[in-house]
Amino acid sequence: MSDITLPSAAEVQAKLLNGPFHQWLGLEVLAVGKGEITLQARFRDEWIVNPAGGYIHGGILATLIDLTADWALVAWTGKGVPTLDLRVDYHRPAKGDLRAEGRVIKIGKQFSSAEARILDSEGRLVASGRGLYATAQA
Repeated sequence: MSDITLPSAAEVQAKLLNGPFHQWLGLEVLAVGKGEITLQARFRDEWIVNPAGGYIHGGILATLIDLTADWALVAWTGKGVPTLDLRVDYHRPAKGDLRAEGRVIKIGKQFSSAEARILDSEGRLVASGRGLYATAQA
């Protein structure tokens, strides 16, 4: 995989926004490096699980963990990879815009792993997780 040209942030942004769900999430690629990605997710009222508390549903956070870890692998391999397993830990209620940071842990011939952290607008960790992804050649 070392002979693959890494995609630019603009190329990743274009690929990412091909998906209507990613568009709905309001994702913006802030930075891309080899096996690393930073995304911004713009808050939507539909994310709120409890109007009285105003905090974001855990499913949105799990989605951001999965897609950020996945796209960190895209930043390494240049192609999308299917999720095989995912673990998410919730650290505090999330509100407002979110920043998602992902990085590759290990690249393998069949399987690879990556992790992600979700931060609130004040830089506090609200969720983190790790995924296992299928990276076998098609």
